[in-house]
Amino acid sequence: MRSLALTSALLLAGCASAPAQVATAPTPPPPATGPATPAESAKPPTPLQYLYGSPEAAVAVRATNARIADYGVWRIKQRPKDSVVLAAGATMDAPQFEPCGNKPFAAVFDADETLIWNLGPMRYFAQQGTAFDVAVWDQWEKTGAGKAIAMPGTVEMVNALRAAGITVIANTNRSAANATGSEDTLRAAGLGEFKHGETLFLMGDDAGGSSKDPRRSAIASKYCVIILGGDQLGDFSQQFNEKGLPPATRMALATGPGAAALWDKGWFLFPNPVYGPWDKLGWNDAFPSDKQWEPK
Repeated sequence: MRSLALTSALLLAGCASAPAQVATAPTPPPPATGPATPAESAKPPTPLQYLYGSPEAAVAVRATNARIADYGVWRIKQRPKDSVVLAAGATMDAPQFEPCGNKPFAAVFDADETLIWNLGPMRYFAQQGTAFDVAVWDQWEKTGAGKAIAMPGTVEMVNALRAAGITVIANTNRSAANATGSEDTLRAAGLGEFKHGETLFLMGDDAGGSSKDPRRSAIASKYCVIILGGDQLGDFSQQFNEKGLPPATRMALATGPGAAALWDKGWFLFPNPVYGPWDKLGWNDAFPSDKQWEPK
């Protein structure tokens, strides 16, 4: 049980909802209750084993990347009228999108646990038995080049999109203060060049904080965005991350008709059982009370 508690406390960092600054995590994770015992540290927490070490996750991630590449090459032939970025003020119940016009094509991805796996800090936090540490993550953003790896199939996917004439852009909640480190990390992972302000957008680039909506709008003003990819719902719209949003409402938004028309049709979600806004769900959120069962 201790390892599950640790997993919930692990990084809210790396992806759509949690990178490098104090403002990064909407709700800071609880402090660790103490170092892991030798028995607990004998192996990584189960979600880390699955995501970073299992062939099951490798196959799922590679399949998602293959779908993205195929979709992008197919989609540009259609010359879509609209981007897949929601227009300002649009809701999932009544979605409207930024127009494409004659803008060049782009695919926009989160970075952490979407383009790269952050093996360095994930192992460090797990072995230390500690929660997410802002100072440690800040060091990782600055010096992690060569210690993060491209996710399975990501290099091939990025290369296929670029070869088709689609600009690949990263929109991540890593800190703008550490832009050079993030550029170096993506390059060292084999993903090519990303330039801050052009093909790399970071938290601190505008007044939106951890919300990616303003950055998405800025990108969509210059590009026809045909693909959004991420591991958290906030990588697609901040509507999914509104403060105080009940879990049942969040589920309804993500699975309702508006979003259902976009999943795997411009919006592509990668598996991440390690961290995310969902890790505060209660028993009745995950297990409906009317389905409770006990043996006689």
